[in-house]
Amino acid sequence: MKDLQKLGAMAQAVGDIYADRFDVERDATFYLGKMMEEMGEVSAAYLKLTGRARGADGAPDVLRGELEDELADLFGFLLLFARWQGVDLGAALDKKWGAYLQPAEDACDDP
Repeated sequence: MKDLQKLGAMAQAVGDIYADRFDVERDATFYLGKMMEEMGEVSAAYLKLTGRARGADGAPDVLRGELEDELADLFGFLLLFARWQGVDLGAALDKKWGAYLQPAEDACDDP
């Protein structure tokens, strides 16, 4: 498994290719729009996989592959957005979600 820094660098390299190929200006509209687009595609793939949308009659392994591909696209654009904003996603997740895993006595500031 690759760490988030390596995945972020890979996403950046692919993002550079994409931007050059399609002459894209990478700004807030681009990053936020792409994440919204990919989230819609994740939703559509999931609904097809679970029999709740047109195209649900496809082969289960193909539908599962579509969901995996769309999740990868969403994650890639999330990594790109985070890098663009200078956010270390691993550290942010550890800080935000990891706080819930701390023992209760470590979470309070009793003197």
